[in-house]
Amino acid sequence: MSFKLIGKKNKARIGILKTAHGEVKTPFFMSIATSGFIKGLTTDEMREIKAPVILSNTYHLMLRPGEKLIKKAGGLHKFMNWNGPILTDSGGFQVFSLAKFRKISDDGVKFKSNIDGKEYFLTPKKAIQIEQDLGSDIMMVLDECVENPASYDIAREAVMRTTSWADLCKKQQSKKTNKQLLFGIVQGSLYKDLRKKSAEDLIKIGFDGYAIGGLAVGESKKEMNKMVEYTANLLPENKPRYLMGVGYPEDIVKAVSLGVDMFDCVIPTRNARHGMLFTDLKNVNLKKGTVKYKAMHITNEKYKEDFKPVDKNCDCELCKNYSRSYLRHLFMSKSFLGQRLATLHNLRFYIRLMDEIRENVL
Repeated sequence: MSFKLIGKKNKARIGILKTAHGEVKTPFFMSIATSGFIKGLTTDEMREIKAPVILSNTYHLMLRPGEKLIKKAGGLHKFMNWNGPILTDSGGFQVFSLAKFRKISDDGVKFKSNIDGKEYFLTPKKAIQIEQDLGSDIMMVLDECVENPASYDIAREAVMRTTSWADLCKKQQSKKTNKQLLFGIVQGSLYKDLRKKSAEDLIKIGFDGYAIGGLAVGESKKEMNKMVEYTANLLPENKPRYLMGVGYPEDIVKAVSLGVDMFDCVIPTRNARHGMLFTDLKNVNLKKGTVKYKAMHITNEKYKEDFKPVDKNCDCELCKNYSRSYLRHLFMSKSFLGQRLATLHNLRFYIRLMDEIRENVL
């Protein structure tokens, strides 16, 4: 077993996920290194803030520098100097986000590269072959994600295709006897019967973990939470549950209270680059699924002569060594150092959030 459940409080869970590059306590948040790097940060800095898992993207690494080069370098871990676990998304989200540059068929997805216009055809088998070359610890199946709201017929077609592709991904994985884990992805938009069908079919195929996909793509938070709760209840108790692409701290706390174990999102890093920092974490309440924090917009005039740390309770390099005034100066001067320090802080905030959540489960 790659996953062991060690505690519960209502639906909130705490467990241990075993990977080829170490054990990780759940729930956890994955920092996004889409193309094999987190913008502005080194992997040494990621270790310093105690990042548990890094997420990279199969589609983007396929385009540049190419999976064969990374394999020749000894795999993605060696290529990017990261000795912890890595999860690779299959490229399924690009089916949604690059709608203008792709064409879907039952066999796979034809993409036109956003770099040089070259055409690529990504099949389920090809996606897993690439992930195997990358050597990630957790591989995601190729899936079809649709925008919400979606018509029932479109959502149903995506579910059927996702299940068919998942089966092909599983067969490709079984051809190698390595220690890479493979996760299935439940689709179904906002339709309960489709979510149920998707989950049941994937469970029959059998995966090391199950992701809840196709959410945070246009629906309201109320609709999202309703579908997270419904879908999580369909998934096996003894397998990790991964909510893809979510989200703000309150979204994560709510989803943990509904039984989710794994998260990723661009919000902490993207917001940091625009001068928005998460601060003053407190009152994590898993019973209510709520949390309190503040959003600091560091370019505001009021921080010009504010010499306090960004967050007195944070132990990142920014908060230990620099003031709000200095960070504002960096942003106003368009210094890349400001974006780096803000990114370190926001990721450390999310890691502290997950630590606090786990303490609340035990």
